Amino acid sequence: MAEPGEQLPEEVLALIFRHLPLQDRAAAARVCRAWAAAAACSAVWHDTDISCCCAQEGMLPPFLSTCLDHIRHLRLEFEPSKEPSRRVATELLTALAGRTPGLQGLRLECRGEKPLFDAGRDVLDAVRAICRAARELRHLDLRRLPFTLDDALVLRAARGCPELRSLFLNNGTLVGSVGPASVLELLEACPRLCTLGLHLASLSHPALEVLAAPGRAPFALLALRCACPEDARAPALPNEAWAALRRRQPGLVVEVELEPAMPAESVTRVLQPAVPVAALRLCLSGDSAGPVRFAALHYAATLRVLEVRAAASAELDSALELLAGRCARRTASAWCGPPCGTPSSRTARACAATRSN
Repeated sequence: MAEPGEQLPEEVLALIFRHLPLQDRAAAARVCRAWAAAAACSAVWHDTDISCCCAQEGMLPPFLSTCLDHIRHLRLEFEPSKEPSRRVATELLTALAGRTPGLQGLRLECRGEKPLFDAGRDVLDAVRAICRAARELRHLDLRRLPFTLDDALVLRAARGCPELRSLFLNNGTLVGSVGPASVLELLEACPRLCTLGLHLASLSHPALEVLAAPGRAPFALLALRCACPEDARAPALPNEAWAALRRRQPGLVVEVELEPAMPAESVTRVLQPAVPVAALRLCLSGDSAGPVRFAALHYAATLRVLEVRAAASAELDSALELLAGRCARRTASAWCGPPCGTPSSRTARACAATRSN
């Protein structure tokens, strides 16, 4: 602790201030000139978390505008159903688009109740503005947005962010509005993209061929969410295309999330034998034992995580035991929870599909 009259070095103050929430940083900046300088230095703002709660209604600190250029990675949390919170978040994103071409990572997270269907237009317009301005953007995570994402956003990212490495669009929307053509243009425009989260309906056979093309940079993760009516109607992706992709990208990991909107016939189209599934999350309104048994037969060499929300049954127990036996030489984990849409008290029997060699 510094003696009275002494001042901690600016780099030490910056190390402390970087762990403070936004309002506390603003308070620290008002203490003295030395603290104001430390609170505004780039080390404090390189990785920034901002929560736009209603208590902050229109209270973005004035000194924040001088610090926007220093932000490289931003996680922004807000409540879209509450107008003041959404307004502050939108204002911040708009200001960020106009001030910081050096932004490299943006993650948006919504809290609280889901907003009205069209309540996200202002936020998505601001995200598109950032994609237009931030040429160095490498990571964009929109998984926690409840809004319907569209082709315009994906195309803006494709044309404005050539350095993109990861993009997550597999959010909780009720309507899938990102077409396969937009995703194909994204893959062709962003050759370094190695992590992609999509709704199933946004993925196509030509996209798999682009990922499997000679000279394509290693692709690490493909996260597929199957939750919309469009996902249920999506055509099957040929097993041969998955096999070719797996040969070309041996390090590829696929995560699959199946939700109640997927009928049994759609599930069988999604779960192709050659898909290198590492995580399988099942929250189906119908049969769950069948997909678990399929995973045991075809994914035992790659599966790391299995999550099942379903009613307990002898068939499901049998399928889990088969999976555990197939994964006996590897470490995997399985978790069974309450069925989708049922009270939490009606839990399924937990089954550990974990066996170590």
